[in-house]
Amino acid sequence: MAKQLAPETKISTTNEQQILVRNKDLVHELIGKVSFTEMFFLHLMQRMPSEGEIAVFDSVLVTLMEHGLTPSAIATRLTIMAAPESVQCAISAGLQGIGSGLVGTMEGMAKNLQEIITAEEEIEASCLRIVKGFKESGQAIPGFGHPFHKPDDPRTPRLFDIAREAGVKGRYIDIVATLSKTVDEVYGKHLTINATGAIAVVLSEIGVPWDVMRGIAVVTRSAGLLGHIREEREHPIAPFIYSHIEKTVPYTGKRQLDE
Repeated sequence: MAKQLAPETKISTTNEQQILVRNKDLVHELIGKVSFTEMFFLHLMQRMPSEGEIAVFDSVLVTLMEHGLTPSAIATRLTIMAAPESVQCAISAGLQGIGSGLVGTMEGMAKNLQEIITAEEEIEASCLRIVKGFKESGQAIPGFGHPFHKPDDPRTPRLFDIAREAGVKGRYIDIVATLSKTVDEVYGKHLTINATGAIAVVLSEIGVPWDVMRGIAVVTRSAGLLGHIREEREHPIAPFIYSHIEKTVPYTGKRQLDE
């Protein structure tokens, strides 16, 4: 039986005159001294970031914030139409769509990369085993393919360039190049490394664990959804979406309305 740990927290504490967050004085060492990106990194990684890590982390937050009228943004807009007083519920509705299908796929890519890095077999053999496993199962391989950006996602090379300019070791960037080549060979066509796949790579380069990466998307996408809420209030499109579905999706039940 595992030893039960005593309850404790190393995140923050306070008294009448002082607030500490991650061993920093909130008032005198953080407020007005660090950016939101730096504070977010400190809170998540338990240390202050280097200049290079700030550049990588910030590029990820900017990339993930806005993706247009995706299912998550549509859910947010429809919710704020139905409950205009509830900004938090509308944002929450949109955040529920961050998963293995859209936005949250960096988690799966990072997990695959870390499996390749720790495998005892050669990198090429490990890549081939993983890619064949996804193809044979009929599952989409995380971090590859995009419905609009073809042949390649323009965000991916930019994120890699920023990471290399920031001085990362580049081990994960090199491995994903091998993985990408293997994907193309096994699937018999080119599948781009998409933005969330690239994000998994650069976050891995700065030491972010794979199992919290989706949470980073949740934080930055919240800001994007708030932008959709403001626009929806100024120039609504949710009523159009709602009425369009009513008009274009037919009822096909056996019993029809009386004429």
